[in-house]
Amino acid sequence: MKVLIVEDESPAARRLKQLIITCSKEIEILATLDSIQQVVVWTSQNPAPDLIFMDIQLADGISFEIFNKTSILSPIIFTTAYDEYALRAFKNNGIDYLLKPVVQEELDNAIQKYHQLKKQLSENKSIDHSSNIERLLVDLKLNQNYKSRFLIKIGEKMISILTDNIAYFSSEDKLVFAITMDGKRHPLDYSLDEIEGMVDPKIFFRLNRQYISKINAIQSIHNYFNGKLKLFLTPPTPANKEVVVSREKASHFKQWLEL
Repeated sequence: MKVLIVEDESPAARRLKQLIITCSKEIEILATLDSIQQVVVWTSQNPAPDLIFMDIQLADGISFEIFNKTSILSPIIFTTAYDEYALRAFKNNGIDYLLKPVVQEELDNAIQKYHQLKKQLSENKSIDHSSNIERLLVDLKLNQNYKSRFLIKIGEKMISILTDNIAYFSSEDKLVFAITMDGKRHPLDYSLDEIEGMVDPKIFFRLNRQYISKINAIQSIHNYFNGKLKLFLTPPTPANKEVVVSREKASHFKQWLEL
């Protein structure tokens, strides 16, 4: 089976590759792409893969934009930290929808579903997508368990801090920190991509590659050039470093603020 991975976070892409290889050594990963533009170019120059694993929020926008730019014939297993895209995913070749961080058992089940659907098609049996959607929505509601605390190291000891006390998470020089409301910085052993799937998306938002912020840590929002938004967080970022939301994410960010 030939597989294409579409994922813009390097740690998440590496993790997904390892999970796929663990699932079956017969799976060949053709390429790993990180943007809408790369997918459009790649699919125009290569035969359709048997299956695509696709993140929804990519470096240059929401992956559903791909379907407006090129024809995708392959079934897709979507991977994301957000559950609100579920119905839209099923309207765009989606056969399953895995919430991050993806775990081995869920990935194995998704690939098994691909094989079952392929068998049904080969036997000319109809596929009831409505039942898939109903099951998926129930699963998403049952699995919305977010981390209430994080374990951190302070010198030679370890303590846990409440997620409620974290203002935002930041990535700097390949290190990830939790910044608490009192301005203290605590290193974490998770990538931002992993954290994105661990915290409540109604409270925390992935602003860009470097920041995930709690809603009440956003001090002010300013229009920026080319449709971008510039934010100031509290506690302040080091040297008041600019935090910019891309034009592609700006609309989704505004919607999130109104939830």
